[in-house]
Amino acid sequence: MKRIVPEREFSAEQLNTIKSLAAEVGLLEETVAILYGRGIDDRQKIENFIKPSRGHFISPFKMQGMSEACELIKRARDEDWAVVVYGDYDADGICAATIMCAALRDFGIEPTVYIPERREGYGITQAAVDAIFEEDFPQLFITVDCGISCAEEVEYIKEQGAEVIVTDHHELPENIPDCICINPKFNDGYIYDNLCGAGVALKVAIALNGDGALKYLDFAAIATVADSVPLTGENRDIVYEGLKLINKSPRKCYSQFLVKNEADATAQTIAFSIAPKINAAGRMGDARAALQLFGESDECKIFDLAAKLSSYNLERQKCCDELYSSAKAKLKESGAYGKVIMLFDENWNSGFVGIVAARLVEEYSRPVLLFVRSGETLKGSVRSIESVNIYEALKACSQYIEEFGGHAQAAGVNVTLENFGKLEAALNEYITAKYKPEEFLPTIYINGKLENPFSPRFARELEMLEPFGVGNRRPMFEISEASSEVRPIKPQSPHLCVKSDKIELMYFGGGKYFRLLSSSAPRKYIFEYNISVFRGREYVKGFIRDVICEKSAGKYAEEEIAVNNIITLASPKCNCKIINATAAEIESGIESGCGTLYIASEYNTLERYKSLKNLPVELFTLGTSNLADTVIISPQFNIDASGFKKVVFLESLVSGVRIPSLENKEVVICSDIKGNNFIKNLPCKREELLKIFAYVSANAANLEGGDSYEVALNNKFSFKPSHVAFALEVFRQLNLISYDGGRLNLFKGVKTELTNSELYNIVCNLNG
Repeated sequence: MKRIVPEREFSAEQLNTIKSLAAEVGLLEETVAILYGRGIDDRQKIENFIKPSRGHFISPFKMQGMSEACELIKRARDEDWAVVVYGDYDADGICAATIMCAALRDFGIEPTVYIPERREGYGITQAAVDAIFEEDFPQLFITVDCGISCAEEVEYIKEQGAEVIVTDHHELPENIPDCICINPKFNDGYIYDNLCGAGVALKVAIALNGDGALKYLDFAAIATVADSVPLTGENRDIVYEGLKLINKSPRKCYSQFLVKNEADATAQTIAFSIAPKINAAGRMGDARAALQLFGESDECKIFDLAAKLSSYNLERQKCCDELYSSAKAKLKESGAYGKVIMLFDENWNSGFVGIVAARLVEEYSRPVLLFVRSGETLKGSVRSIESVNIYEALKACSQYIEEFGGHAQAAGVNVTLENFGKLEAALNEYITAKYKPEEFLPTIYINGKLENPFSPRFARELEMLEPFGVGNRRPMFEISEASSEVRPIKPQSPHLCVKSDKIELMYFGGGKYFRLLSSSAPRKYIFEYNISVFRGREYVKGFIRDVICEKSAGKYAEEEIAVNNIITLASPKCNCKIINATAAEIESGIESGCGTLYIASEYNTLERYKSLKNLPVELFTLGTSNLADTVIISPQFNIDASGFKKVVFLESLVSGVRIPSLENKEVVICSDIKGNNFIKNLPCKREELLKIFAYVSANAANLEGGDSYEVALNNKFSFKPSHVAFALEVFRQLNLISYDGGRLNLFKGVKTELTNSELYNIVCNLNG
């Protein structure tokens, strides 16, 4: 179950302000409400936001240290100093180094550049400094995207006889390097503090070369998106102007990563098509290949380097998938039932643990700490959910930590093997005490409820909020539906088309929710807008991102539940260790936590268990995989319940467990509440089944659906859907029909007996 939360709620006074602002700027109130909720709360801010421009750029000389840096760089040029640019191995560091080196060349300096590989560690290291001075003897040392936390290393550089300029964007430490430092985090006249490293490098470039440096806005845009800094304020202007360059005249060095014949590139294009390839080089230990690509002019070399980075990205994906599978295997053994997930392995790659940790956070909705073991030391990467400040949690448990640093949602941490378990216990205790259970439910933020047809004007105004990303998420909306026409976009497709009188909806990958979506259960679709143009006409569509049902949804879907139960009953039986318990015994053990799945065949059963009222309730399929204690009504036989520590059936079973993911698991089954209401009055008489078979035979070519559930509910039978589903599953077991190819196939002339169907025998025996 997921939480739907308004992104912002407004007072009556704020609503009046929004109404006035909408009239002033000529936008819909709904659009202004989104902007207002994101802090864009006056006319000037709104106009700046919907019309991003280089004209909004802040003077670089308002940054502390900028004038002094320019003077020192001018001196270096005039006195012909040797200059080194020292960067970082990620996309931001590569782009920052590219911009800084190009700006220095434009200014009359030919620098050398040093990009450390990931194995060398983040930031300036003494070993790297020694290697640089052994090779070049620089007189000026300029960092990009690093250095603000390297006071000791800066002193070491100065001892070698070089001047130092640090340009960085990371949080300020207590001990600032004793040199010229440029960082938007300083409390100076620069009013925007969220620039990435390349953004800071761009500011230096502008300070040195004026508007001529704006030709590097594309690199700054790539870095800004790649580094996940907020797409607000000046970052928004940088990305907007950078995308204009990318779309108007893309450089050959990254045009290889753009999808040909695609519409204009967006921030999402950078995030999913360009940035991963640049980051992959660093993760695979060859960050200098990315730097070389960005500085190359020979087309043949560009092609080869781009191919290398694409290959690195594929290898990175493969390595991440393998690490993810390894972590999942460990979780299967240990379980994921606490408030944090902590795992380690000596064979994992430190370059990938952060990516996999983020993936597991999204899946399990709790903080994840993954460590690489080297002897008795564990070096880890931490990712957290939005509601849990993992930095504060680590700080509270720092007695078990050797070293850590980071921010609210991500951190790096080192711990000894001896203290691993102690840290896990301490974090669990701290987080359990500080945060409420509902804060671990996946949260969906919405910007409004759709109650009237979605207007093209609103959709066009929402497009003015691009580019979307961190700090400016794509607006989401909620639409409530009691029933909808739901169809796959083509036979056997996992993608669905959902009809609504307010907006046409598409649900890519929504096939697993087909039974829920096509039922009579009231539900809410969470969607984002999309405008498409066909033959000169605009069409507004919604892309469904989630579907949420109320706890009482099962009350309105009795017939669909019966149909699903019949299909589950027709599935193969699995071997489980059965523990019988009374309803009272089950009731006494119910509490809100993690790791227990409660299964009911029908909604009314929940009324027998008062302690279930605080648990999320799902219908047919699990809406999340976070293993929070959950009730599911009439689960599809193919749900994945393997991660749950404990599975409790709230009624007696008709004929064994028939959910394959529970194979060989221990399950508790209620012994004193009947669970067979759905099979009462099913048509067991031969003549009744023959009538259904005759109808199916006469109309087989026109019956829509790829399984018994769809056929029973999609078509207009004169029989109850549950009766049709029962008959179809009996016929399937008797090899009279199949669903090969995603449609019903009929086999005439097959001679058999009804008693050859296991399902038929089960139902007949129970109905007497």
